[in-house]
Amino acid sequence: MHPLAQRIQQKEERALAKAITLAENNGEDKLELLKSIYPQQKGAHWIGITGSPGAGKSSLVNRLISFLRKKKMTVAVVAVDPTSPFSGGSILGDRVRMADHFTDPGVFIRSMGTRGSLGGLSRSTKETVRLMDAYGFDVILIETVGVGQSELDIMKLADSVAVVLNPGSGDVVQVFKAGIMEIADLFVVNKADMPGVPKLLAEIEAMLDLVKHDSPYRPPVVQTISTENKGLHELWESLLTHREYLEKSGEGKERKLSNLKREVMEVVQHEIYQQVWKQEQKNGFSWLADLESGTTDPYTAAEEILLKRMQPADGKQK
Repeated sequence: MHPLAQRIQQKEERALAKAITLAENNGEDKLELLKSIYPQQKGAHWIGITGSPGAGKSSLVNRLISFLRKKKMTVAVVAVDPTSPFSGGSILGDRVRMADHFTDPGVFIRSMGTRGSLGGLSRSTKETVRLMDAYGFDVILIETVGVGQSELDIMKLADSVAVVLNPGSGDVVQVFKAGIMEIADLFVVNKADMPGVPKLLAEIEAMLDLVKHDSPYRPPVVQTISTENKGLHELWESLLTHREYLEKSGEGKERKLSNLKREVMEVVQHEIYQQVWKQEQKNGFSWLADLESGTTDPYTAAEEILLKRMQPADGKQK
């Protein structure tokens, strides 16, 4: 067993932080660590919270943490921020809004960058959630960058996905265009004390009527005013109801198997890429001069790299 995995099993928070950093930086022994912690996972409730900037996601997460802590539940948060194209670090750092919980031993908060992932969630985010689960948190909240076509990755990770909207922003049309209606397990109308709530609720229900769902489950719409702690109980009850539905209907098992299949192929893809990159780096990118002179093209160069990789040690084509 990996030493960090042993320490995580003993609930050492420092070990968890080190393990997440190892996953983020793609350390050499990362796979050994992940293999060690996989059987240790406790079955936490993975909740994705997404929505456009300004919808109040971070404030909602902050109040939801307090709500869950009053129920004596431990909470981990992954706040996924846009990655700086210059430093590679996350830009905003939503932990600023969650400063009240920094000294709470029952809460662990980590900000992470998207690292250029088009889906809004990098591989290291998924690995971080697994590490948090192995540590033993009851609930893991994954707050993502914003809503849109690039945010669909959250459905490949979370058990339940909550899409946060607020009245007067025109979000619902964009959400419908982006296909988020199909992946939302519930909708949260935050800032429900603002004008335009009835109109927004009617729009969401109308959109839900148009979307064909394969299951009998219809995503509920919950109204919250996070700044006043209103609607949090209803939000949590809706999340529990959805989790119960996943267990009883068998949809949860289907999702898990689909996600595991995808995750295995992502690991294979990443590891092959790393091996090929190191090999070509060692060879000094021998095809680069031909590319620069125009005597070859990227596709031919890539094809030759693949053909070389497919040849066994004896030089015979597989």
